[in-house]
Amino acid sequence: MYIISLTYKVPTEEVDPYLDAHISFLNEQYANGTFLASGRKVPRTGGIILAQSESKEKLQKIVEQDPFYEYGIADIEIIEFNVTKAATGFENLLD
Repeated sequence: MYIISLTYKVPTEEVDPYLDAHISFLNEQYANGTFLASGRKVPRTGGIILAQSESKEKLQKIVEQDPFYEYGIADIEIIEFNVTKAATGFENLLD
């Protein structure tokens, strides 16, 4: 399991023109089962994505297709972790 942390490198007003393309990218990754949950950081300094992938390297290649990454809008950090405990209803996330 992976947490992808996006941190904006530019002011929010420079992020907004790329938002539709970023959402399209997210939708593609949800459709193919890579992304499980996502949302904005509070305050709005970037976002968080919960993802699954065969490897960190494969996920890195996917994330590099995000318009936020392609156009230098956000830095991206991928954190791998083992899910060993989950709340009722989220058992499918367990390793």
